[in-house]
Formats: sequence, C-alpha cells, structure tokens
Amino acid sequence: MSVILPAGFPAIGNLKAEHISIDGPCPGVLKQARPIRIAVLNLMPMKVTTETDIVRVFAAFPYRIQLDWMKVESHVSRHAPAGHMERFYRNFSDMQREAYDGFIMTGAPLELMEFEEVTYWEELQRIFDWARSSVPSSLYICWAAQAALYHFYGVQKHKVSAKIFGIFPHRQLHPECPIFNGLDEEFLVPHSRHTTLRRDDILAEPALTLLSESDEPGVHLVMSGEGREFFVTGHSEYAADTLDAEYRRDVAKGLPIQLPQHYYHHDNPDEGPLLSWRSHGQCLYRNWLEQYVIARSSL
Repeated sequence: MSVILPAGFPAIGNLKAEHISIDGPCPGVLKQARPIRIAVLNLMPMKVTTETDIVRVFAAFPYRIQLDWMKVESHVSRHAPAGHMERFYRNFSDMQREAYDGFIMTGAPLELMEFEEVTYWEELQRIFDWARSSVPSSLYICWAAQAALYHFYGVQKHKVSAKIFGIFPHRQLHPECPIFNGLDEEFLVPHSRHTTLRRDDILAEPALTLLSESDEPGVHLVMSGEGREFFVTGHSEYAADTLDAEYRRDVAKGLPIQLPQHYYHHDNPDEGPLLSWRSHGQCLYRNWLEQYVIARSSL
C-alpha cells in the first residue's frame, strides 16, 4: 500500500495511531507506470475527519495512489483553519487542466437548502461538467450524489420526516455489475441524512441504473455511463465512531435526534458501536478503483 500525501498531512498521524501505514511496500496487482491520481473535492466541514476516512480506505489497497485535495474558490470554509486549506488544498481552477484517473466529491451539510441557494453552486456545476468530460470515473457521496443527479438529470431530493440515521442492510439489483465483485449479496452501509431520492425518479431516467437499495434508506447506489459516474447515498468510508460522535453532539446540543439504528451493541450507547460495514465498504471502493478507475486509465 502507498498513498501519496503532502508532508505533514494530518491523516498520516491519525492513521499511524490506528496502526495503519500509508507508505508500506506495494507489490501491486499490476505494474504501475505512475501513481493513480484521484482528485478529492472535500466539502465536509470537519475536513481532517473526512480526509482520514478517505485515506483509510485507500491505504488498504496494493496500489500507489496519489490523492490531491480540491477546494472551491467561491467559498471559504468556516470550520477548517485557513492554514490547513492553504497548505493542503488547491483551487479547482488550478487543477482542472491536470490529468486525473478518478474524482471523488464528498457530501456537505446543505441538504435542506435548494441547490441554487448554495453560494458556490455555479462553480460546482463547472466541476461536475469537468469531471464528466475529463475524468474516467467519478464517485459522488451523499449530498454530492443528490447534487450531481440534479445537475445532470434534474432528479429532485426529498425531505424525510425522520433523519435516516444508522447502519442498514442493502441488496444488489444488478449483481453482474463489476462494482459488486466479491461483495456479499446483502451488505451494510452507514447513512446520515435528512433527504432522500425516490426510486421512481431514478428508474424514469433511461441513462441511470439503480444498482442497490435498502428497505429503510431506499436508493443507495446509482450508475450512469457504464460507470462514468457513481452516485452513492451512504457513507461506506465512515470510521467506527462517526455516527456515535454525531449522536452525542446532537444530544449535547439538545437537538431532536434518535438513536442510530443497528449501530450500538444491544442498542446501548454505553456499550459502543459495532463496526459491521468496513469490509463491505472497502470492497465497493476497491471495485470502483480497479474496475472503473484503473481499467479506464493509461497506467
């Protein structure tokens, strides 16, 4: 495994504390002429947490992977130190002419806003179009999936009466799709959101394929362009304690929040979370990397 990151990047130390190395020997499944380059547009407010989650996933794979961190120019993050953003992130305009094998866009706490109300929506639209025309395969996560589906296909998001919050079983609708290689027929995914996509809206668009869903969270994984884009409503990259931290934060603030479903041992927060989804998440990410990023690149 070998994930290429800037010197001093906080995820390096965070993962070493978990006994995860990002610079070990890399025998590789294929001989690489160069690193796999993936641009990551991280819109989450807690930048370091999301960075660590993403690096943790790719550190498990036997490839040399370079993760380049992107930011939008038309928005200044209020939660990340300015020095962190200046040191480790680059503007989209400075990256758009470079060659990338893959692109990831994270969610953002914007789901109750109309897309056009997002102050940097115009720039996001340019980024969506750039990724579609310039990157072999893109992965859009949670709010980013909803935003990209709205931009490309006009698919609307819909508010739910109670937050979708917990770990849920999902079923494959197209097990022949390479994104499911080696994955259990039923697999687990964390969710944390106030909005959802409607199944009928996805099925009504001929360019989209609904790949997986769940009885409780509903639509999970949608594909376009035979893998040019994947839109995923869950968070397979989440660490074991992410939902726990979110739950305890909201309880401390006195906000209305239910216990995350199927998450704690015996549904008891005092017993801690049960990490039940990591192998499923790593399988999905590895299949995306191997079957859609590497397979379509010039490595």
